[in-house]
Amino acid sequence: MFGIPLPAVSLPFFGSSAKAEALTPTVLSYEQVQELGRELDELRARTVAKLGDTDREYIYNIVKTQRGFEIAGRAMMYLPFLPPVWLAGVGALGVSKILDNMEIGHNVMHGQYDWMREPGFNSEVFEWDTVCPADQWKHSHNYMHHTFTNIVGKDRDIGYGILRMDEGQKWNPYYLGNPVYAFLLMTFFEWGVMLHDLESENIIQGKRKWHDVKPLLQGMWRKAGRQVLKDYVIFPALSGPFFVTTLVGNVGANLIRNLWTYSIIFCGHFPTGVQTFTEEETADESRGEWYVRQMLGSANIEGSPLFHIMSGNLSHQIEHHLFPDLPAHRYPELAPEVKALCDKYGLPYNTGGFFKQIGSVWGKIFKLALPNSLTGSEPTVGVIVERKKVAA
Repeated sequence: MFGIPLPAVSLPFFGSSAKAEALTPTVLSYEQVQELGRELDELRARTVAKLGDTDREYIYNIVKTQRGFEIAGRAMMYLPFLPPVWLAGVGALGVSKILDNMEIGHNVMHGQYDWMREPGFNSEVFEWDTVCPADQWKHSHNYMHHTFTNIVGKDRDIGYGILRMDEGQKWNPYYLGNPVYAFLLMTFFEWGVMLHDLESENIIQGKRKWHDVKPLLQGMWRKAGRQVLKDYVIFPALSGPFFVTTLVGNVGANLIRNLWTYSIIFCGHFPTGVQTFTEEETADESRGEWYVRQMLGSANIEGSPLFHIMSGNLSHQIEHHLFPDLPAHRYPELAPEVKALCDKYGLPYNTGGFFKQIGSVWGKIFKLALPNSLTGSEPTVGVIVERKKVAA
């Protein structure tokens, strides 16, 4: 795995296709990589063995809470003549949408609760409260992103097709608008997620024909149409004379959800220290090597238990990338063991508070709007992985 071969058996894993000047690298032997893979497999197996009533009750309670916030929010928006109450209603509906998308939808569609054998929590049939069709999201996210995590040219979550988020992405004048594109993506994030699987940049470049994406467009039209009808027609109409204020409230709730989900997701993927890789570096990687890539290609956000719930536990993005199909509420208990393994093998464990991580994300967005020749490269923690067992 990982880059241009060093003599005989090793490959450098510096984590940026621009190959910034690396700090003193960690060297992992073939045996260490395999042992790391075994230890993480064992950690996963121990967690799977514990799944049961605790996890079932947890997701039931989250769904109950999410529905309570939705009912309360929609009810309070019937009182626009009491501005504090109306604003609280908008906030409650926003919280409901965040819980639906992050702690319920995202995690259920990862198959984290398939073992329950209940239709309402089955990843194959679950649909969420957003404009993106579930089946398209599962392809672009569960398959493309989690298989090719942070591989430049393969993982389209690097920049979502419109942003420059890595020095290895070739600069052109279009990227001078990086901060503007990022702000627009944040504001309309559910729509950006919906269009993600369309690969519009490939359509523009002639690499993908419109007739190839016709089924995707039909799916988007059906799902987005239902969502728009629900949020912007039916519920406002049900409020009678308060149609306009309810419409504005629903727009506000969706905006709250968009800003929050964008921020959490970007904090987990793009702060300083998160590394990217080339296709050559990751060719024919072993299970242990895949684990190493997940650890280096993601970051955590520190916070309270409530913060973790509101992030869908994607505040533990490292653990999520290692074990995407384990119930996310288990990640906080896995995190100390994952960090201990990082310490044991000399791997970085990228974590920090929300404002630290989001600040570094926006700093990167502004920096990468300019060509590398004007900004320079930041040193990265290098990891050299021995890919073949050395003969005694």
